[in-house]
Amino acid sequence: MSKYIFVTGGVVSSLGKGIAAASLAKLLEARGLKIAIIKCDPYLNVDPGTMNPYQHGEVYVTDDGAETDLDLGHYERFTHARVTKDSCITAGKVYYSVITKERRGDYLGKTVQIIPHITDEIKERLKRISKTNDVDVTIVEIGGTVGDIESLPFLEAIRQLRWELGENYAINIHVTLLPFIKSAGEQKTKPTQHSVGRLREIGIIPNILLCRTEKPITQEQREKIALFCNVDVEAVVEALDVKHIYEVPCSLKKQGLDELVLKKLNIKLPDKGLKSWEEGVVKRLRSPSREVKIAVVGKYITLQDAYKSIYEALVHGGIANNVRVNVIKVDSEGVEKGDPKKIFKDVHGILIPGGFGSRGIEGKIRTVQYARENKIPFFGICLGMQIATIEFARNACGMKDANSTEFNKETKNPIISLLEEQRKVKNMGASMRLGVYTCSIQKGSKSFDAYKSNKISERHRHRYEFNNEYRPALQEKGLMIAGRNEEKDLVEIIEIKEHPWFVGCQFHPEFKSKPDAAHPLFKAFIEAAVGKAKG
Repeated sequence: MSKYIFVTGGVVSSLGKGIAAASLAKLLEARGLKIAIIKCDPYLNVDPGTMNPYQHGEVYVTDDGAETDLDLGHYERFTHARVTKDSCITAGKVYYSVITKERRGDYLGKTVQIIPHITDEIKERLKRISKTNDVDVTIVEIGGTVGDIESLPFLEAIRQLRWELGENYAINIHVTLLPFIKSAGEQKTKPTQHSVGRLREIGIIPNILLCRTEKPITQEQREKIALFCNVDVEAVVEALDVKHIYEVPCSLKKQGLDELVLKKLNIKLPDKGLKSWEEGVVKRLRSPSREVKIAVVGKYITLQDAYKSIYEALVHGGIANNVRVNVIKVDSEGVEKGDPKKIFKDVHGILIPGGFGSRGIEGKIRTVQYARENKIPFFGICLGMQIATIEFARNACGMKDANSTEFNKETKNPIISLLEEQRKVKNMGASMRLGVYTCSIQKGSKSFDAYKSNKISERHRHRYEFNNEYRPALQEKGLMIAGRNEEKDLVEIIEIKEHPWFVGCQFHPEFKSKPDAAHPLFKAFIEAAVGKAKG
C-alpha cells in the first residue's frame, strides 16, 4: 500500500509548496522509491482551462489531454512521476462528481453533505492514482493556505485519511513563512506559530515544518518553533531562498529532509546522493561558459507565471549548451508602436509563445517579420507558429489581408482557421485539441536535425489550425512544411529554408522539457542563439 505525504501551506500563498513537493519527490526517487504526485486545488472551476492567465497563470497540459495547474509542470520537470488527469483534483471536479451521483440516485435517498460525501470523493480520488500507478509514496499538495474556507473539505479529507492509514503511513509537511523584519533586525516565528495553530484546530498535527526564510535559522529559533508548534527540533527544516529553483533539492538534502521523511514513514533505504543532478544541472546553472539574450514576446509578459514552462524550457536549453539564458520580456503591444530595431537590439533569439485573443497580434507579426528579415533565430510556439505563417503569407506571398479567423472572421485569406469539428463546439471547457498527437518530420529539416527522428509525439492545446488550402502557395515561396500529423493531415511544424534557424510548431514542446533532459527544439534554438552571439 502506498504511503502518503500531505503538503500544506500557511501564512501566505506563493510559498513554494509545489517546488517543495517536487524537490522532495526528487529526493525520494533518488533513494529508489516510485512516486506519484497530486495537486488539490480548492477553486470551483472544473479545471483552469477557461481561466485568464492573469487569474491563474499558465495552464499545464498532460499527455492524456488534461488542463491542469502549473505546479504539475514542476512535478514532471523534477521527477519521473507519471502525471495524468487524475493528478489534478479541483473542488469543481469533486462537487461535479458528487452532484452527478446524487442526480443519478446513487446515494439511495440520503442527505448529501460535505462530510462524508465530498470528503469520501476526495479520498477515493487520492487513493485511485496510487493504486493505478502502483507507487511507494504519494505526495499530495493542498492548494491555498490553511484558514481558507475553500480548502476545508480537502484538509478534512486528509485528516480522515491520516487517521485511517495510521502512523508511519501518512505524514504532514507544513510549509510556512519566517519573515525577516528589517527595521527590527529580527526574524519572526509568530506567523509560523499561528499557522500551525490553525492547522491543529482542524485536527492536523504537522510532522515536519518547512520554514521559508531569507536568513538562516538559529538553533534557538528552531527550539522555540519546535516547542510552540509541538514538533521535534530536527523536524524544523530550513528552506532558505536560493538563486535557482533547481538548487532546492540539493538545499533540502543538506538539511536532511529525505532522511527525516523516510524515518517518519518507517522506510529504510541507502542514500545514493544527487551527484548527477548537482553536476549536470546545478553546476552548469552556477557557472555557465557565456550568456545569450532571448526576447520572449507576448501579451501576458508582466505575469511571471503566464509563460512558466517556456521560461523553464529556455533555462534547460541553456543548461544543455552550458550557457546562461537571459530572458528579455517584450510586450507585444509595445512592438506595434515601437521600433523593432531598438526593441530587439543585441538579442540573439526571439520566441513567441502560445496565447489567445487579438490583443497584441500585430506587434507579434512585426516581430516575426523582423526576425525573418534580419536572420535572427526564431521559435514560434502554437500561436507563435500561426503568427509566423500569417506574416509569411502577408510579406513573402503578397497576401496583405492574410489573417486567422480567430482575429478576423471576414478575412479573404484565412491562413489559420477552425477545423469543422471545432465549429460545432458550444462548451468551451476541455474542447480544444488537447494532449499528445503524433507528428512525422521531414528529413533535411532543422526539426529533424534536432529530434534525430522522423516520428515524434507532442502535447497540444489549441482550436485553430493551419489552413491546408494555402499550403502550395506558401511552399512555393519557401515555407517548408517540416512536420505534420498524418492521421488528420494537419501541419505541425513550419520552417523557412533560407534562414539560419526559423521554426514554428503547433504543439507545446515546453511541456516535455526537463533540466537534465532539455527538449530537442529548445536545445537547438539556444544552440542557434549561441551561434548568433558568436557572430
